[in-house]
Amino acid sequence: MTRVLFVGQKPETVDFSDPALPPGFDAKQIQAGIDLAESTMTERGWDNDICMIAPDDSGIAVLTAQLARVDYDAVVVGGGLRIPPKGLVFFEKVINAIHQGAPKAAIAFNTRPEDTAEAAARWAGEHQR
Repeated sequence: MTRVLFVGQKPETVDFSDPALPPGFDAKQIQAGIDLAESTMTERGWDNDICMIAPDDSGIAVLTAQLARVDYDAVVVGGGLRIPPKGLVFFEKVINAIHQGAPKAAIAFNTRPEDTAEAAARWAGEHQR
């Protein structure tokens, strides 16, 4: 069975004043996207986990612990972790934690929560155990 992890930023920790984010974007929209991502992965019959993290060292600790519990076929990194320029250093920490904690997993990127399953599908099938 395909195992997928979706990693993103906790909606309540997003800085909505950041001009890199779309105007009017809010935590409810982010949560709705996360919920949709989870349901589309479940519809594909995948075992999936959602790991929403704070953009700090505590978030990296949560991600590292999650990666230690399960061997994933693919890890999808949400746009909220990689798009805002001021988050670049944290994004690098996320990628390195994934690389170290899930060295056999493919890493994928979504363009919005709604295409999380599509991002995982590009890689998960090729890396099934």
